[in-house]
Amino acid sequence: MGDTASHAAGWPRLRVDDWTPTRETLHLWLQIVGKIEMASTPLLNHWWNVTYEVTPRGLRTRSLLRRGAEAFEAEFDFADSVLVLRSSTGASETVALRPRSVADFFSAVEHACRTLGIECAIWAAPNELETAIPFAEDTADRPYDPHAVRLFWRQLLQIDAVFEQWRAGFAGKASPVQLFWGSMDLSSTRYSGRGAPPDTSSPAHCPPWVMVEAESRENVAAGFWPGGSDEGSFYVYAYPAPPTYAEGTLTAGSFDHTLGEYILPYRDVRTAADPEATLLGFLQECYARAADLAHWDRALLDVDPDRLAAHLGRASARGPQA
Repeated sequence: MGDTASHAAGWPRLRVDDWTPTRETLHLWLQIVGKIEMASTPLLNHWWNVTYEVTPRGLRTRSLLRRGAEAFEAEFDFADSVLVLRSSTGASETVALRPRSVADFFSAVEHACRTLGIECAIWAAPNELETAIPFAEDTADRPYDPHAVRLFWRQLLQIDAVFEQWRAGFAGKASPVQLFWGSMDLSSTRYSGRGAPPDTSSPAHCPPWVMVEAESRENVAAGFWPGGSDEGSFYVYAYPAPPTYAEGTLTAGSFDHTLGEYILPYRDVRTAADPEATLLGFLQECYARAADLAHWDRALLDVDPDRLAAHLGRASARGPQA
């Protein structure tokens, strides 16, 4: 299927290099709001409390945030190019998503929070980035291209649907489909139920205990990030990786020894005759290889993702009284 047909089917083309400055702006804005989320929720396993979920408008804080007796949420509405903060009092505030400095955006978010009666102290500097200028001191003008951001969001909408389908085929502990603001990747993770050795990796400007919490259980993680190839990349890794895991061959994708992950370029999915099946096959092949090599109890953990349709079909066959 060519570019025009695949775009019509919902898999837009967005070159990584075409929106790098805007992506860097958005990444920092996501970190600011994500840190407010972290300060307003209890820690859930593997940092699931500090992520975003894909919505029909953009990206929303996954957890219900709380300060005192009230609750609130924040949503990056990419359709209208605003950040919306909503309180359980019924009040709401907006911050424009437009070309502006990080410091200016940070100040506007702080003002919106104070107006809503939300007071929370955050570590006001980026994590997992090589350059970590404190938000209030990052005064350089930054671009914001709403069209590019909407294309990215449209990519996430398509990817989220496939990741949800993959997640539905697993009965064990599994993460929500969620976007992490530290690495700016949409991901879903399956767990074997066993522990894992402490992760000793150390992303930039990130304390070691962050990764220890993130990788505290044996898992297979799948995700997408806007990097790694000209239109972004899908990845799957196993932690800890079983011996010979990197030696597998796949229907699509290959192992990247530098990253330690199986990689599938977004372009390969977008231009495939069946993008959804291509991506789902990649996720499942990588998972199955890791799970088999590590001796997961797949008879217990793997389930039919379409089992509800099968049940409804049987019920329909019995007649309306069912």
